[in-house]
Amino acid sequence: MENQTAEKKFTKKPKWLKVKLPTGKEYVNVRQIVSEHKLHTICESGNCPNMGECWGAGTATFMILGNICTRSCGFCAVKTGRPLPADTEEPKRVANSVKLMNVKHCVITSVDRDDLKDGGSIIWAETVKAVREESPQTTLETLIPDFKGEWDNLQRIIDVAPEIVSHNLETVRRLTKEVRIQAKYDRSLEVIQRLKESGMKTKSGVMLGLGETEEEVIETMQDLVNAGCDILTLGQYLQPTPKHLSVVNFIKPEQFDKFKEIGLKMGFRFVESGPLVRSSYHAEKHLF
Repeated sequence: MENQTAEKKFTKKPKWLKVKLPTGKEYVNVRQIVSEHKLHTICESGNCPNMGECWGAGTATFMILGNICTRSCGFCAVKTGRPLPADTEEPKRVANSVKLMNVKHCVITSVDRDDLKDGGSIIWAETVKAVREESPQTTLETLIPDFKGEWDNLQRIIDVAPEIVSHNLETVRRLTKEVRIQAKYDRSLEVIQRLKESGMKTKSGVMLGLGETEEEVIETMQDLVNAGCDILTLGQYLQPTPKHLSVVNFIKPEQFDKFKEIGLKMGFRFVESGPLVRSSYHAEKHLF
């Protein structure tokens, strides 16, 4: 990228990316429980701008299978390297956290574990089962990796049937190799298609501001609809550190509104589209 050196400094954010400090009784209660019991949520570790709103609505996101990823995506702040062995006690701990926090809608995500033969899918399935056993009233959304196209591993997710299964496409076809170095655009679409064909409610997310054109975004949205995607999230990419991909442009709120209107006409059941939208934003509203 020509201006990469010059763009190492963070670009000043526009006014519409200002975040209100989280408040409210429910948020304060969850925050206290998280602190007292040293619970881990991606909401806090990822410094999500919507943490207060989601916690206030009874939604929280947990990351399983460690905090070291086997992939090195250009947008992601998670460490890359050799992960520790999978922890078979983790499903119980996550389930206990969900119960302590009284989570109404639980979103679970993970690092990529290409080092494991099962891609981490056994821990995934056991976590879903454990949450259901401890908190049968809690609904579940799983934001899963592509499992390198090993479809037996994907089947383990389908077999435990979370209420929503999400897999993020992240960007348009042209930018996939740069943004998601070890991923494949069409493989991600096939994940969505296989989930839908198996009766799952499907969801995907795309980041904007990496240099994609409007036409490319619309083409990506159509590809997802054709694959059977029910729910779409569109949000602004924000550079986590100077080592990561630079923000090429900030998308204005009215452009996000335009994409939402287009997406609903295409056939998505829900479209969350806005500068601060993230994968689990309003996740509890996507149950149908």
